[in-house]
Amino acid sequence: MRALALSIVMLLVSVLPLQVLADADADSIRDVINQQIEAFRADDGERAFSFAAPVIRSKFGSADNFMTMVRTGYPDVYRPKAVEFRDLKRDGERLIQEVWFLGTGGDSTIGTYIMERQEDGTWKIAGVYMRRAPSLGA
Repeated sequence: MRALALSIVMLLVSVLPLQVLADADADSIRDVINQQIEAFRADDGERAFSFAAPVIRSKFGSADNFMTMVRTGYPDVYRPKAVEFRDLKRDGERLIQEVWFLGTGGDSTIGTYIMERQEDGTWKIAGVYMRRAPSLGA
């Protein structure tokens, strides 16, 4: 019986920090994404690019290249009519934030943001994968 109780305590101790970490970082992650969206709305490429993780920064090389990609490939992120944060999930060392977008054309998409903690403790966006949101119609 004592061994069972100890096992349960050890399980809880190993699981709780993951949830606490996610809860503690959820606001920071949402703030990073919101700030990048605001930078897109203001056509502030340098600021928008500053929220990208090093892997993204090295892939695009400059804020101008990054902004061109976003304008042409991610119009719902570039100029959303509405944004709603959905689930935050853990994937190894990364956290995954789902975000619903209403585009200017009325289409809904879901962005899956791959968030990566940097050495200084801040969160950066390491990638975004878009998919059409399920239709609400019959």
